[in-house]
Amino acid sequence: MGLMDYLKTQFLEIIQWQDDSRDTIAFRYPDEQKEIKRGAKLIVRESQVAQFIYLGQFGDTFGPGEWSLTTDNIPILSTLKGWKYGFESPFKADVYYVNTRLFTGNKWGTANPIMVRDPDFGIVRIRAYGTFDFHVVDPKLFLKEVSGTDDHFRLDEFADTMRSRIVSVFTEAIAASKVPVLDVAARYQELGEALRPVINPIMTSKYGLEIPSFIIENVSVPPEVEQAIDKRSSMAAVGNLNDYVKFQMAQGMTEAGGGGGMAASAAQLGAGVAMGQQIAQAFAAGQTQPASGAPGPSQATTGSSAGLPDLLSPADAAKALGVSENDVLSALAEGSLKGKKIGTAWRITKSALDEFLKS
Repeated sequence: MGLMDYLKTQFLEIIQWQDDSRDTIAFRYPDEQKEIKRGAKLIVRESQVAQFIYLGQFGDTFGPGEWSLTTDNIPILSTLKGWKYGFESPFKADVYYVNTRLFTGNKWGTANPIMVRDPDFGIVRIRAYGTFDFHVVDPKLFLKEVSGTDDHFRLDEFADTMRSRIVSVFTEAIAASKVPVLDVAARYQELGEALRPVINPIMTSKYGLEIPSFIIENVSVPPEVEQAIDKRSSMAAVGNLNDYVKFQMAQGMTEAGGGGGMAASAAQLGAGVAMGQQIAQAFAAGQTQPASGAPGPSQATTGSSAGLPDLLSPADAAKALGVSENDVLSALAEGSLKGKKIGTAWRITKSALDEFLKS
């Protein structure tokens, strides 16, 4: 081997990285202790950035293209090395290639529940997971904060390094957005889009990354919160309680066939409406018993319906009329006193009792 052939084996004349993988983010060119020859060719392909590092300091950054390494093309490295009049001798420097293409479908998730403040339920523990896409926008910051001096930094290492950081940023973003837990479950896509402007500035400034797509696939809450959500859904499904009770009473009369003709059916419907109104009022007031001091069945004035509740039992009606309970039951059976039979029990409205007294 001649001297020139030997020298060629000691110098790097062409520097390039042909990426044959789909999971490499950063790659240090293997120089094998060789020096870079003056005028050497640096080839950077699309979706690549070449970053020079000299004695632990960042040098020049090269985008896609073919570059001839001369003093004019590497001004930062020239300053770091102290070349004043151009360089003729070979030099050593680390060359890192950073892949700037979009890496899609990366999974993220909360290993443990995170605490968020919710306007409906107060402090709530939630779990969440999904996917995100990313690409490197600041190679120097990415090399410094994420990949470090790793000579072959892959996606699996990135996932181990960044998963907890992504979750931390997500936690801060969801807290800042103040979106209620009830809305989170119904608006995954909208929430992901809304969180990106909050997440991206942090990811770019801290790690040199940009996230074009952040997808939330699921947000789960503790069982007790799920039960509260189910109860709210049930109440919303029922809607107006008064109308609901009226409907149920009408259904019951249709199924029973309604004995006593049209008059009896009308009286039954009136009783059902009054009963529905009374239940709705009690539900709205948060109680089912008469308030303290309100007249109850035992306080009814004999011989008159004044002071009686809207809905009476046969015993209450007997006290008001001053007769026996059997007399009231007989009047109900023959239809002269209008009432509604629910199961084996009769119920009489105050208006029906007034009509009976006037007849």
